[in-house]
Amino acid sequence: MTIERVRTDNPWEEKLGFARAVAAGDRVLVAGTMPLVDGVLQGEGDPYEQTRAAFTNALAALKPFGLGADAVLRTRVYLTHLRDVDAAGRAHRELFAAQPPASTLVVVSGFVDSRVLVEVELEAFRELSERPEPT
Repeated sequence: MTIERVRTDNPWEEKLGFARAVAAGDRVLVAGTMPLVDGVLQGEGDPYEQTRAAFTNALAALKPFGLGADAVLRTRVYLTHLRDVDAAGRAHRELFAAQPPASTLVVVSGFVDSRVLVEVELEAFRELSERPEPT
């Protein structure tokens, strides 16, 4: 099985030694993704905007594999405050309502950047072309 990795210019990937997305077989996993664009926090203080931005970044990591939101099987949403569940849920629903994935939402104590209110992960499915069985 071939494993494919996608890296971005996010400095945390280099600093911590991880890839933004990894595909193995029919699965594509997207690492924890914050609402940063070119190193700038999006939606500071706004959990709805941060959730949208984080998922937009995570979904962008699926594009090199030719995938979009309809391929997402599972999402994970990590929030720093219980009060932000409705705002994050609204953003999630807007992005995935057409084909809802399995989802987990967890409240955590914080992230590496204290201004970040939400971080997300994705797992997606990709259809593999028919391959002949080895002989």
